[in-house]
Amino acid sequence: MTKNDLKEQIKLIVNANHWDPFQVLGNHIVEKEGRKSIAIRAFLPEAEEAWVKDLNTNKLHQMEKIHAAGFFETMVVEKKKVFPYKIRVRSFEGIVSEFYDPYSFMPVLSDFDLHLIGEGSHYKEYEKLGAHMMEINGIQGVHFAVWAPNARRVSIIGDFNRWDGRRHQMRVLGSSGVWEIFIPGFKEGDLYKFEIKSKFKKYSAVKADPYAFCFEVRPKSSSVVYNIHKYQWNDSKWMEIRPKRKWLESPLSIYEVHLGSWMRVPEENNRFLTYKEIADRLVPYVKKMGYTHIELLPVTEHPLDASWGYQTIGYFAPTSRHGTPDDFMYFVDKCHQNNIGVILDWAPAHFPTDGHGLGFFDGTCLYEHEDPRKGFHPDWGTKIFNYGRNEVRNFLLSNALFWFEKYHIDGLRVDAVASMLYLDYSRKKGEWVPNIFGGKENLEAIDFIKRYNELVHRYHPGVLTIAEESTAWPGVSKPTYLGGLGFSFKWNMGWMHDSLEYISKDPVYKKYHHNNLTFSLLYAFTENFILVLSHDEVVHGKRSMLNKMPGDIWQKCANLRLFYGFMYSHPGKKLLFMGGEFGQWDEWNHDKSIDWHLLRFKPHRCLQKFVMDLNHLYQSEPALYEVDVHYKGFEWIDFRDTEQSVISFIRKAKDPHNFLVVVCNFTPVPRIGYRVGVPENCFYREILNSDSQLYCGSNLGNAGGISAERIPWHGRPYSININLPPLSVLIFKPVK
Repeated sequence: MTKNDLKEQIKLIVNANHWDPFQVLGNHIVEKEGRKSIAIRAFLPEAEEAWVKDLNTNKLHQMEKIHAAGFFETMVVEKKKVFPYKIRVRSFEGIVSEFYDPYSFMPVLSDFDLHLIGEGSHYKEYEKLGAHMMEINGIQGVHFAVWAPNARRVSIIGDFNRWDGRRHQMRVLGSSGVWEIFIPGFKEGDLYKFEIKSKFKKYSAVKADPYAFCFEVRPKSSSVVYNIHKYQWNDSKWMEIRPKRKWLESPLSIYEVHLGSWMRVPEENNRFLTYKEIADRLVPYVKKMGYTHIELLPVTEHPLDASWGYQTIGYFAPTSRHGTPDDFMYFVDKCHQNNIGVILDWAPAHFPTDGHGLGFFDGTCLYEHEDPRKGFHPDWGTKIFNYGRNEVRNFLLSNALFWFEKYHIDGLRVDAVASMLYLDYSRKKGEWVPNIFGGKENLEAIDFIKRYNELVHRYHPGVLTIAEESTAWPGVSKPTYLGGLGFSFKWNMGWMHDSLEYISKDPVYKKYHHNNLTFSLLYAFTENFILVLSHDEVVHGKRSMLNKMPGDIWQKCANLRLFYGFMYSHPGKKLLFMGGEFGQWDEWNHDKSIDWHLLRFKPHRCLQKFVMDLNHLYQSEPALYEVDVHYKGFEWIDFRDTEQSVISFIRKAKDPHNFLVVVCNFTPVPRIGYRVGVPENCFYREILNSDSQLYCGSNLGNAGGISAERIPWHGRPYSININLPPLSVLIFKPVK
């Protein structure tokens, strides 16, 4: 390198514009007057004086300031080979410090890593990009890497360098677009961000690490170095059994929870519970209530509480609102030790526009589509991922696998799948771009979804992938090799909307809407469905579950018990949002705890007990869960009694002789001597009566059961003559 070349290179360094500062900084073998020497250069704008300390001899070599901005150089003529050293600095404040030179280290990422990242098949990409504590040549530090192919320069900034983007400029690795640097002495808990200058326009930005494992508590937004490999798991028994799980024929009862509002500490300024506090309170409650799984609204890091977590910034970081990554691992571990699965809501459909996030990451639309007709979501004011780009697909696929691998998560529920599938989703004519065949299907997103499901089920058998998909797209929960999208389950949004519309009507009008109650059985076995009463149904003026019910307080509670009983006896797995189990009056408010104080009142305690008994009954009766996805598990007895708004049906286990008879009365009128056809001549024990005094009902029933008579009814050779309580569900089990 000539003197003039060096001057130009130094100018790029001090102006923070160099694409590979390692060409200039650090130690280099040079020739001077025909002799080999070692040149060591450093950019130290905070230094008044600087020295190189030879770690072999402890000899100090004075560095010369060759640029007024703080560029130093020394020539060690007695050395012919590079040697280990530290840089000693005396700052303008008179503070003396020593540190290893980051520019004395070779690249960490291999060509194979870079090839897989570019190809979009590095499914453990999170182990390479981001911030990773490691030891190189016996020296502890942190390796940083980020993908920013259109950057002119990328730097690490933080408290350690006074947030000065000139100080720790990274190198780009060939044409991969990946920038990296190893910084000795960087440690767990240190804050950092990436400062990026773009090749295009005069754009520069400060960005959080897309692969960060931890973040500061909002409203701060720095990434935090964290070692996620040190937690000692205690869930080996659960993890050994999990691959053998057959969830299609097992009970699946999900308690949907928003961690920020399930419970708070009002006496401490309404603060959030920590992950450990949540584990110690929520897990025993869920176990007592008989749920099999907890589903968490997104716990990935997000800047705005009001987004409920669905506008994610840190896809690889559990939110620091409740504690550290280790604390969240403790929560999952505690669930598994109590035989409770954990499902996370995952939001790969869109991401927010916050300046420190993924949007316009390197001065270009890197993660999102550039065309706003494909890259901007009008409903949510968010950006849409470019699923056709290898590196973007890899980011999301590795993220999904990350939660299963590192946090032992048991399922991901994918939010807003319909918005991913359709190019015209929530758009008017002229506001969307057709695919290459002229259709409205988002072919890149469909391919991504299929790949996601294939990879998750390949690498983590026994876990669940669940789609929130509200259209009639065929085969959402069918395997990809059969032409489906490959999800384990699909939310049954049709059942939810029809049944809620029906149950909320005054009983006098229900006979005119009987079809809303029965229509779901026409398509109940076209997908692997989960029946959901989710958070979306108790916000934005829709009223709480209890408040949707018609009538006085007694009728509201009876109607809700009936509705839950109908839900649990209907084919499909189950999901209920927190607060619904004890009949919260108010809509859900993310800023405060659900209304636990209501349990001081008997009607709410009765409803909670009913849901608890319902969950335990559900798990104990194979007829309620073994054949959820096939017509052989369900048989109508009578769906034509519209005048009295009564339905009756049979649920069957894999053994068809193991069956239950379910009768529902959707009016407040008791039906004394109501005859129901049954398939066998035996005693039918009443194993559930939602009108029992145990649940604050009127206690009308059948004295524990009733014997069948040889009176043909409903096309069957036998029948039972029952007392059908008002607004009730009865379940009978044959005793042979």
